Amino acid sequence: MVTTIQLTIDDSILLSLKEKKDTFAQNMLFEYALRLYRKQKLSLGKAAELAGYSRLEFIQKLQVEHEPIFDYDERMIEEMIASATMTPHLLQESGV
Repeated sequence: MVTTIQLTIDDSILLSLKEKKDTFAQNMLFEYALRLYRKQKLSLGKAAELAGYSRLEFIQKLQVEHEPIFDYDERMIEEMIASATMTPHLLQESGV
């Protein structure tokens, strides 16, 4: 199922931006997909889908825009560090 959404944009805006309506719409979808990805409301794959890109194309676009591909908050980083420091201890206990 696909939903169609229509927006009304004054031509003067497109003229100011020097963009065609298709380019404007694609850029707008990318920006919104990026915003939802940053807020962790969409996964990378779903954000790419919303923006009309493959996952790889979306990652490449993020790189061109100097956007981090993985945007962890401080809590998530602390959890990853704690997990990483516990792993060697657990491996030693299991005899691995």
